[in-house]
Amino acid sequence: MTASRHRDPGALIVGGAHGGLAVARSLGRQGIPIFFLTHDNLITKFSRYVTGSAAWSGPEQPDAAEELLKIGRKHGLEGCVLLPGGDAEVQLIAKNHAALSKFFRVTTPDWTTCKWALDKRLTYQRAASLGIGYPRSFYPHNRMELAHLDCRFPVVLKPTARHSVNAFTLAKAWQADDPASLTERYDQASALVGADGIVLQEMIVGGGESQYSYAAVWDHGRPVASLVARRARQYPIHFGFTSTLVQSMDCPEVAEAGSRFLQSLDYHGIAEVEFKYDAADGRYKILDVNARAWTWIALGGSAGVDFPYILWQVATGKTVTPVRGRSGATWMHFSRDLAAACQEIIVGRIKPATYLRSFRWPTTFAAFATDDLLPGVMDLPLLGWRLISRRLPGLLRRIGFQIVKGFNRARDFAHPPIQRS
Repeated sequence: MTASRHRDPGALIVGGAHGGLAVARSLGRQGIPIFFLTHDNLITKFSRYVTGSAAWSGPEQPDAAEELLKIGRKHGLEGCVLLPGGDAEVQLIAKNHAALSKFFRVTTPDWTTCKWALDKRLTYQRAASLGIGYPRSFYPHNRMELAHLDCRFPVVLKPTARHSVNAFTLAKAWQADDPASLTERYDQASALVGADGIVLQEMIVGGGESQYSYAAVWDHGRPVASLVARRARQYPIHFGFTSTLVQSMDCPEVAEAGSRFLQSLDYHGIAEVEFKYDAADGRYKILDVNARAWTWIALGGSAGVDFPYILWQVATGKTVTPVRGRSGATWMHFSRDLAAACQEIIVGRIKPATYLRSFRWPTTFAAFATDDLLPGVMDLPLLGWRLISRRLPGLLRRIGFQIVKGFNRARDFAHPPIQRS
């Protein structure tokens, strides 16, 4: 793909899964050429709207910014709108904002702004200064401090930032129901991200139906597109790794709190501010801030707010009429939502008829689209491969350990150690 061959600039999507796929479809339907760059998830590559793609070493490499520029020069991507698909990509672009802005049209704020979104310590610090609620949080530096915490179970351990890929950051959060499980989980998390990379929170009672988001595109301190959505179902159902069914709705409290947070940063770009309703004190409490495309971003198109295209328009200097999303639109990740719905039916939370009513119009699916079939076909195989590839190293280590253990037992049985008097 060469940007100069087209009247309007193309777009470079770096990383991401279903959110990246939604971005490619949104822009591709507008006739905008798409180049996709990944080191991990491939689903976006299978979209008919992707006109070029490449693999790279990933955003965590020391020379990632230079590699990104090198790829841009090789494929003629100068002037393309640069769109990150994950937190590590956001951090890379934010910390190399000046250099990358000389070649690409960068939609990501620089690090002075992005750090408030990517680091939960700073997110909650900013929320406190604005009077926005957040979960009661702790930052123990070692086991001794952990043992003396005055916290209420169950608790949740989260990475303060998701800059690296490991079991902890991939899970996004680990639950602990008692002191013993907390110590075990803390040790595991510390080994992966270090003690300073962990935030411990008292869990807010309620499932996915208590989680809300303010999603928006901001143009230099003012919103030009926004909506509020609720996580109607999640998987797993008791402690969700991901949304499976999301619905747009009206919730002025969430819209006001999310807008106030972004306004305090004089924000520019795309963002999703996540909240959870705490019935104990009747407040919506901020959980996370995503400064990039999120999993269910395609919901905006059904609600009348095409976030990726609006962001592209802002990045290319076009005039955008401010718009708010309408309520009643639905987004579904079918395969995971089916699993979540089955779990909820088994435990008696919902009835089969309730699940069937989830397919009301308008509904947008995470992978399936009538004008872009291949990603929907590849969704389950790719998910299976990712699960196997992530778990295989640990499984092989455990198998190897058992083999060595069994060998040692056989050796000791055949050649008992000499007993010394």
